[in-house]
Amino acid sequence: MKQTVKMQEIQNRLGPGKITRDGFLGKDRRKLVDILTEDDSEVKRLGYDHTAIAGKMKYFRDTGEKGLGDFIDISPYFSVSVETFRGKLPCPFECRKILPKSITTVKNKRLGRELVFSDIQIHLIMYHGFYQGKQSQYRIEPRDLIDILEVEKPENKSEI
Repeated sequence: MKQTVKMQEIQNRLGPGKITRDGFLGKDRRKLVDILTEDDSEVKRLGYDHTAIAGKMKYFRDTGEKGLGDFIDISPYFSVSVETFRGKLPCPFECRKILPKSITTVKNKRLGRELVFSDIQIHLIMYHGFYQGKQSQYRIEPRDLIDILEVEKPENKSEI
């Protein structure tokens, strides 16, 4: 797939100092279209889709908000905390949605692993299939999200 002019404009907004200090790409110098295509292929290869992954992230964020910043247990072996901050962030893609600033920490006690993600990450994955650049400080690999959050496979999806 070829990078369009619109995709280049979005990639420019993803850079450091545009929306966030460090941006969303890290040191990844690939074209945005290549980043999106590679992550989409990986998610499909694993038998999942972006909506299922982001939906599980949203579930933990929504459930964790009940703890008002403290960790709460979610059966059978998860612990979740959601911290909210002042301000909002615009989506760098064409939708230009404005998102609240909150950070969700999910601990999978069975695996002894945890993830930290923000509201904008949920949105970027769900609506744009964007997990950030390979060397971005806040990138989370699709496989880690699937494993740690124990994302269920969507119906009619299977691992190849």
